[in-house]
Amino acid sequence: MWESRRPLVSAAVSALLRVLLFSGIFLGTPTPALACPKSCHCAERSGLTAVQCTSRNLDHIPADLPRDTAVLLLASNRITAIPSQAFKELRHLQELDLSDNHIETVDAGAFQGVAGSLGSLDLSHNRLRSVPREAFARLQAKVSLSDNPWHCECSLQEVLRELRLDPQTVNKVVCRTAAQEEHTGKPVVQVLNSGVNLCNFHPKTTDVAMFVTMFGWFAMVIGYVIYYVRHNHEDARRHLEYLKSLPQVSTQISKNLDTISTVL
Repeated sequence: MWESRRPLVSAAVSALLRVLLFSGIFLGTPTPALACPKSCHCAERSGLTAVQCTSRNLDHIPADLPRDTAVLLLASNRITAIPSQAFKELRHLQELDLSDNHIETVDAGAFQGVAGSLGSLDLSHNRLRSVPREAFARLQAKVSLSDNPWHCECSLQEVLRELRLDPQTVNKVVCRTAAQEEHTGKPVVQVLNSGVNLCNFHPKTTDVAMFVTMFGWFAMVIGYVIYYVRHNHEDARRHLEYLKSLPQVSTQISKNLDTISTVL
């Protein structure tokens, strides 16, 4: 019974934490300006910092974030990549929202340093087709990956096996493309729950490669035969012309040579 309520309790705690932190914008003490990125708004309450950088037209993750940041909201920007160790100094980070960006790549060490503290990670509504398995190593956070153009194949299956996906958005993690065409357009969880193992699929490239190789050899043989026939045809014709030019050749031999020449 308690296990079934844990996601609801976790979501409630996360929502309450956000409310308490951002109430500091009006009631708490603002973080000193030098400790907060120019394009963001920071507020501090109970020793924790909330950084609001939503809809600021950012194309990269700010480098001068307060080290005591607990909540970092970077949604609705133009960020295209999450580099390695992007949050390594934020040891207290608990919530990270990167939704509604243009993120296409996530480096293997992107969340190094915050894997143990992070409780919520939102990467929904981006441009992710694949991510390296190492990017989410030891990550305990609840992760949202919905509404990305995922390519469903073995590496994605390996990544999802390690993650705790947000149950409210898990069915929106859909195969935009797939190694096996019949999976295109289907939720990844539905595909995997049907018993499909994406890591057992091997594209039928061997037969095609063998056919191309055989065709190439066949073309080479035909080309050689044509060259050989033409070359010998010219040699034979020159030899016949030489024999016909000899004065001691009889008339009969000359006729026979004319016949052979005509045939050739």
